[in-house]
Amino acid sequence: MIGKNAKDIVRGALLAAAPPLVALVASLAVGGLFILLIGENPVRVYALLFRETFGWFDGLSFHPNWYGLGQVVFKSTTLIFTGLSVAFAFRAGLFNIGGEGQIYVGAFAMAWVGFTFTSLPSWILVPFSLLAGMASGALWGAIPGFLKARRGVHEVINTIMLNFIAYALVGYLVTGVFAVPATVHTPEIAAAARLPRLSALHGAFTGSLANTSFFLALLACAAAWYLLWRTAAGYGLRAVGLSPGAAEYGGISVAKNTVLALAVSGAIAGLGGCNFVMGYKHYFEEGFSFGQGFMGIAVALLGRNHPVGVVFAAILFAALSEGGFAINLLVPKELVNVLQAIIIILVVVTAAVFGEWAQRKQKAVNGKR
Repeated sequence: MIGKNAKDIVRGALLAAAPPLVALVASLAVGGLFILLIGENPVRVYALLFRETFGWFDGLSFHPNWYGLGQVVFKSTTLIFTGLSVAFAFRAGLFNIGGEGQIYVGAFAMAWVGFTFTSLPSWILVPFSLLAGMASGALWGAIPGFLKARRGVHEVINTIMLNFIAYALVGYLVTGVFAVPATVHTPEIAAAARLPRLSALHGAFTGSLANTSFFLALLACAAAWYLLWRTAAGYGLRAVGLSPGAAEYGGISVAKNTVLALAVSGAIAGLGGCNFVMGYKHYFEEGFSFGQGFMGIAVALLGRNHPVGVVFAAILFAALSEGGFAINLLVPKELVNVLQAIIIILVVVTAAVFGEWAQRKQKAVNGKR
């Protein structure tokens, strides 16, 4: 027999997973209606999207599309970092809109270390570059955290404004100080600072941009989960997120945890620059993030602000992005954007519906006791 605690855990997991799953199925159904309206077969379009991103079934055998999988891995890596960054801050009751600026300064710091300390061996230069990116992102996150804790200035305003400061500051450094003629990028980082492509580990990924920063993203999720749910510091962060007043009454410093939460959130986002700088282009390039910091908000929302959910949500958005190129021959490319928007809207709606249902059921249970 399953114990009461185990049943509660399973019930909680199902309630947490239900809104995004319902939203996904419903969004595919709504997307199918759009596809029918333009005269295409939804099954054919979705089958093509799946085949070009993951693979296809031949009878009972599954044939993976290694190039498509590699591209999904590459595109999901940065989204995992930015989504985890937003989710971590959410757990402390904070809304970090500064992922775009934090990943920007973090990526530049990685590139600067990589092209400056070229004589260092790989086992020193790689961690040095990663730590530089994390430290820069943490600093950029701690600034709005400090202003929130000490002056009460809302973190949404602070983080948004710091995005523009990051763009301007890094833009000046790239074009005015470390300029490569006729480009908008820095010098290339040393070979010792680069992360290997997955194609070097598995030849089937040949041609894709996937690199080992994906494993760093998974490691960051594991570390965030451990910190939030297995440490006293994580308990303090979650307590502040649930009820700042009650946390303060219980002896937990709201100000301290506000700064800590946004600093760690910024460090995670800053680390996300490794996918592009150390694993792909091997230099910092202006505009490289292409809104990935803002997309992290959607990833965190769909992933229910949980590290595991963030991974699956990032893979879903990456698959839609990559598959959009394949189905563009059949349907407009804007369909992918429509699907993403519908998913986000339905997650909000279904989360509210399931939340009210769970509260009513809990009240009914309490009334019987």
